[in-house]
This record gives sequence, C-alpha cells and structure tokens, in this order.
Amino acid sequence: MVKAKKSLSQNFLIDQNISKKIINQTNVENNNILEIGPGYGFLTDSILEKNPKKIFLIEKDLNLKKYLVEKYKNNKKVMIFCEDILKFNLNEFKNIIIISNLPYNISAEIILYLFKFNYNIKEMIFMIQKEQAIKFDYKIPGMNKYKFITKIVSTFNRCFDVSSKVFIPKPKITSTVVKFVMNRKNIDFYKVNKFSKLIFKNVRKKIGNNIKYKIQNELLNKRVNELKINELLIIYNSF
Repeated sequence: MVKAKKSLSQNFLIDQNISKKIINQTNVENNNILEIGPGYGFLTDSILEKNPKKIFLIEKDLNLKKYLVEKYKNNKKVMIFCEDILKFNLNEFKNIIIISNLPYNISAEIILYLFKFNYNIKEMIFMIQKEQAIKFDYKIPGMNKYKFITKIVSTFNRCFDVSSKVFIPKPKITSTVVKFVMNRKNIDFYKVNKFSKLIFKNVRKKIGNNIKYKIQNELLNKRVNELKINELLIIYNSF
C-alpha cells in the first residue's frame, strides 16, 4: 500500500457507508463521472457499483496511479490520468459529474478552477473541510468572493457533515459533503473576477467607494458584508 503524503494533503476515506452516502447525492447510472484524487479507489468502487457510463480518475501521485492501473486493468469503464487537476482541461467533456474527497489544503483553489468549466460540468459533489463549506454557502450572512462566485455559477447545498474517524490518517477537522449544481451558462469570468477584486478589495469601505457605478442606488451606501446575495447580484448585473 502507498502511504498518505502530507504534501498532497492525502486523507483516505475508509467508511463504506459514508462512501455510499456521498454517491447517493447524485445519479451515477449511465453518466460520465470524473473523480479527483481517488487514492486507493475506495470511493471509485462505490461509484462503479452504481453503473456509470465511464469514470475518469485524475490522480497526481504516480505511485497511486500505478496502483489504480493495476487494480482496474480489466475494467474498460475506467480511464486513469496522472495529472494535476489544476492543469487539467475539461473542455473536452460534456455533462460530466465530478465527485471527490478533495485535498483539504487546496480544495477552494480547485473549486474556483473548476468553475471556469461551468458549461462542461453537470454537478460537483465534494467532501471538503467544514470551514470551507461554510465559506462557499451564500445562504449564510457575511458576503465574500467565494459565495458570490458560487451563486453566479451554481446552486449550492451543504449535504451532511463527516467525522474525522472515517479517514486514514485522521484529519484534525470535521468534513462536510457539498453539492454544486452548475447552471451551465456562458459566463464572463473576466467580468466576474474584475468585479470580485473591486468589491472585496476593502470590505470596510462602502461599496460606492470601491466601484464606479453609473446609477445611484441605496445599496452603494452599504458595506459588501452587509449585503444579501441577491442585493450583490443587483449591483453586479449593472456593473
């Protein structure tokens, strides 16, 4: 067995009930599934039980990739890539469902990267640090760029929390399974990123001091963390 690497933030899921509960958050049957960081294929096995059309495994660790190639050498549904997901081009995929126990240390970075392929992705089901899950939840007061961009590209839900006891090695935090249902629209990410940088540049200032806005609006007298998501979208849509 390959040992978990701290440098890759590897924590391997070992609880079959949790694994199945994650898979049940979406419809795997006859769909194309992409799994990020499959490790030993524990979650992969649960996905295969649900009869996907194909499953694409993205594993950065070369030793684990070799292990997975041997494990699934007789399964024609499994395709394995030894690549960094942050450099992986998803433009060749359509209607893909992404499932993963994401590396905790770069989970937010991965999610923001995948948002760029909103048009190619149907759904994303991730297990991430609970603290990160809250950061993406636009239903919770206190606006930030993660909540804003999440609302632009998807419908987001926190599904359930997961104890550290179901991993090897045990992380020191609680995990949360989250789901993004992508809206699959053509999004101007240049506009999204420009607006985000301006609006969240100085959260203590009133919005009117952070951006140049042609139309007078009472919302401009508020600070961004005082806004609800729909109020922020009103400003964004007129930006």
